[in-house]
Amino acid sequence: MQLKHPFHIDRRGRTAAADTDEEHLRDLIEQVLFTAPGERVNRPTFGSGLGQLAFAPNSEALAAAAQVGVQAALLQWLGDRIQVEAVQVRSEESTVRVTVQCIVRRTLQRRLMTFTREV
Repeated sequence: MQLKHPFHIDRRGRTAAADTDEEHLRDLIEQVLFTAPGERVNRPTFGSGLGQLAFAPNSEALAAAAQVGVQAALLQWLGDRIQVEAVQVRSEESTVRVTVQCIVRRTLQRRLMTFTREV
C-alpha cells in the first residue's frame, strides 16, 4: 500500500492510499517540489524550495535557477524512480506552476505532469 499525499483518512476510516503506481509517483514528485528545505526534521535537505519563488522578483535568471534547483532536487530524491528530461517553472503572482517531463524508470514510459500551487 502506498500512502496518499496529502495524508488523510478515507471514507472507510482508514489511511488513504494511492490508487495506482502513477498516482503515487505524482504524489512523490509533488512532495519534492513543494516541500521547503528544512521543513522536515529528519531530512533537512529534502525539498526544492519552490515556495520562495512567489516572493522573489520575476526574471529569466530566477526562472532558470528555479528550474536547475527543481531538477537537482528531483534527481537527488527520485532519481531511482524517474529520469527527468525537462522542467519548466513559472511564477505568476502568488501561483507557481511546474511542468515536469520525465521517463518512469520501472515502465520506461514518458510522462508530462503539471503541478500548480498557490504560495
